[in-house]
Amino acid sequence: MKKFLFGLFATVLVLALAACGSKDDSNKDNGAADGDAGKDEKTTLTIGASNTPHAVILEQAKPLLAEKGFDLKIEDYTDYVLPNKDLDAGTLDANYFQHIPYLESQIADFGYDFVNAGAIHIEPIGVYSKKYDSLEELPEGATILISNSVADHGRVLAMLEAKGLIKLADGVEKVKAEVDDIVENPKNLKFDANYEAALMPQLYKNDEGDALLINSNFAIDAGLNPMEDSIALEDKESPYVNVIAVKSGNENSDAIKALVEVLLSDEIQDFIVKEWSGAVVPVK
Repeated sequence: MKKFLFGLFATVLVLALAACGSKDDSNKDNGAADGDAGKDEKTTLTIGASNTPHAVILEQAKPLLAEKGFDLKIEDYTDYVLPNKDLDAGTLDANYFQHIPYLESQIADFGYDFVNAGAIHIEPIGVYSKKYDSLEELPEGATILISNSVADHGRVLAMLEAKGLIKLADGVEKVKAEVDDIVENPKNLKFDANYEAALMPQLYKNDEGDALLINSNFAIDAGLNPMEDSIALEDKESPYVNVIAVKSGNENSDAIKALVEVLLSDEIQDFIVKEWSGAVVPVK
């Protein structure tokens, strides 16, 4: 009886070991399959973006990027500070919300080791007013509201100079111009630069000031149509092009190169034209 029980136990033990061996072999096979599948898995690319138009453009680019093997994850932001902080911290692989002068000012102010990986589009800044229908109608001493974003001051003043309202001192670098650099101001315009850029559309709706300058991304996000609601719009040749920003060295990664390639594709650039009818201008 003992021999029988011992023999039965030995048989069960052998079968159990055989089963374990089969399971291990199976796992090895699955591991190889997983390895092969891993080659087909998409790399996740996390991009920080302003709601409009940046995140909208990126959503359109998602399927095209997926075809190249990259899964695009979009993190929405409503301010101009956190996207660069998060990029620096490594939470983001890239961000898409800022123009070149702002990027350069952030690098200078905070020491970020960022580079421009590719220029994508321009958002012409516009002058808005509920009181007047044109720049010519602005009265003597009119108050012009502009944002407290220093990086936009030169842009605003250069635009108003191009429209004939003011003249800046000779030799002043336009992107760095400030109100103190105005040498001719025939209408004695008064400038108030104490407002967050994102609040400008609400100030316009509240009929604050005689005129306001609003970035197109904030205008569009607030339901305004820059082409129809503004009384003047920045020239399309503006140097304030919006770019993909990344940490230095990452601009040559396959993922970032694929992202820029997709955003500059005819499909995406045509989408920008059709979607915003000139309120957002593709670089191509």
